[in-house]
Amino acid sequence: MARTADTIVAISTPPGVGGIAVVRISGPDAVAIASRHCQVPEETHKAHFSTFYEDVSRHSLVDEVVVTLFRAPHSYTGEEVVEISCHGSQYVQQCILNALLERDPSARTPGARLAEPGEFTRRAFLNGKLDLSQAEAVADLIDSTNAGAHALAISQLRGGYAQKLKELRTRLLELTSLLELELDFSQEDVEFADRSQLRQLLSTLTTHLSSLISSFRLGNAIKKGVPVAIVGRPNAGKSSLLNALLDDDRAIVSPVPGTTRDTIEETFVIEGTAFRIIDTAGLRESHDRIEQMGIERTIKAVEQADIVVYVHDATQPESQVDEDLKGLNLEGKYLIVAYNKVDLLSTPQDSSHLSILPLSVKTGEGIDKLRAQLSAFVHGAAGVHGSTPLQVDGILTNVRHYEALQHVQEALSHVTEGLDSGLPADLLAIDLRDALHHLGTITGEVTTDEVLGTIFSRFCVGK
Repeated sequence: MARTADTIVAISTPPGVGGIAVVRISGPDAVAIASRHCQVPEETHKAHFSTFYEDVSRHSLVDEVVVTLFRAPHSYTGEEVVEISCHGSQYVQQCILNALLERDPSARTPGARLAEPGEFTRRAFLNGKLDLSQAEAVADLIDSTNAGAHALAISQLRGGYAQKLKELRTRLLELTSLLELELDFSQEDVEFADRSQLRQLLSTLTTHLSSLISSFRLGNAIKKGVPVAIVGRPNAGKSSLLNALLDDDRAIVSPVPGTTRDTIEETFVIEGTAFRIIDTAGLRESHDRIEQMGIERTIKAVEQADIVVYVHDATQPESQVDEDLKGLNLEGKYLIVAYNKVDLLSTPQDSSHLSILPLSVKTGEGIDKLRAQLSAFVHGAAGVHGSTPLQVDGILTNVRHYEALQHVQEALSHVTEGLDSGLPADLLAIDLRDALHHLGTITGEVTTDEVLGTIFSRFCVGK
């Protein structure tokens, strides 16, 4: 674990040239170190215009800066924090950083040391400013590239589902303690923990866990982009549809069947949600080994997708649709059947499929409706994920949390089985403690240096 008694410093803005940059100092000697080079405000949460000198004798001027003071514990890290806003020159930033790192032989306090990746947020966690799930949400917020990912990160940063888990963990801990107390009175054959109350709590917790665990696939998709596979026969208009959705000539379009032999993936945003759309090779029998490989990748793309858009050439027999769909594993997928080239039909085509989407990539007919159906998948319309708008507070996005909750669910199922079979309190308590342990790893009641190191290593140095 990093030395938390040290004063750390780092550039908190991204690398490169910009209008301004921010150098952040945190730790017990933050004010003393910064004061050697510039004037620091006396009051907390005050910004002060100053000049920054490279040397402590203040002969070598580096830049005109704005210095902001955050007194402990009312700062991001919970420590003394000084932020220096300077011009965005990389040379200026490096001069300021080097000056703050340099030890002054005449001063009682040493210079700061360079912060490790994520160390500011790690200190915020260790000082009780954030729980562990909130600290992880900081990284997600920084990485968010669309409104959906941003909403999920903000929800988790503000507590989200973690607060509910803390409350359930507290109640579970109380009952576990009572069960363990029974061990001291095993000879008297008394029960301090109400078994009916324990069953009720297990039922409540299991229901909540199941909801969170099942939401992970959608949450992870929103965070990284909802995967959408466009499939269909050659020349049905798959690549043209990709280009229309992107409003760009991303894929090569040709009347020659089998032009697309590999998957093409691009990302676009609808109503704040990112979609990773995958154009695939056409479905047909082929003796061309390269085309066969493309078709194999099409099948894999369908397996990995949450949404499958099947594109059918409306001028061709409808029997092709059922034949192709039978050959695909669509279990758990949201299927959209789009009949393309309807502009070539003299009369509307009757179809046995109740929910087809008439489409013409050439004229643009149906493109907006397709976008609306993609958005409806995320926001719960059309019976896909219920009939209410997307509730980000109840969506799981973190792989570590997902794995921990699976362990919790398994442990609680053992407790339920133990209650049904009349197991003694000591055996029930073992599984309850296991569940409490994994719940605690999510919010940080239970941590190890190895876990913390893994989590915060993916942060940038200045955060």
